[in-house]
Amino acid sequence: MKNLSAFILAISICGYSTQSVGEVSNISFPSIYGGKIETQQWAGKPYLVVNTASMCAFTRQYVSLQKLYDNYREAGFGMVAVPLDDFNQELSSYAEIKDFCELNYDINMPMSETLSVKEASAHSFFKAVEAEVGFVPSWNFNKVLIGVDGDVVGTGRSLTALMSRSVIKAIEAELAKME
Repeated sequence: MKNLSAFILAISICGYSTQSVGEVSNISFPSIYGGKIETQQWAGKPYLVVNTASMCAFTRQYVSLQKLYDNYREAGFGMVAVPLDDFNQELSSYAEIKDFCELNYDINMPMSETLSVKEASAHSFFKAVEAEVGFVPSWNFNKVLIGVDGDVVGTGRSLTALMSRSVIKAIEAELAKME
């Protein structure tokens, strides 16, 4: 119990909050490549959803996003990058977004079409997360980690470093539950 308390404290200090309530399974994202990204494909596996933007000061986080995806996808970890223009920092077409991400960051992770996190127009994933844990992205590159049980196990704001020890530990802890 002492180790769990220290882990939660370490995550909170790094700006990554832990919560585990409700379920956000069986949600679909329209894929920027065509078709759909079904979260059901990760049933029993952890996945990360990050709202992104191509013209944001945090856009360089694509490097860490791709690195996380490359490091853990073979272990079953999933990821969805969700471009949004809620803060007026996204390119105007899907082709421009895809080209920008592929050319500048060599992105090959699942990516949705441009969606919203704001109020009534928010995508169902973000509405579910808000209903379950009260987290609403306040800017680009906010993170939501879904655990193997389908619950939100962590959220992070723009400044949360994706390759931080706390984020890596949270992902690895969820992956370990699969074994």
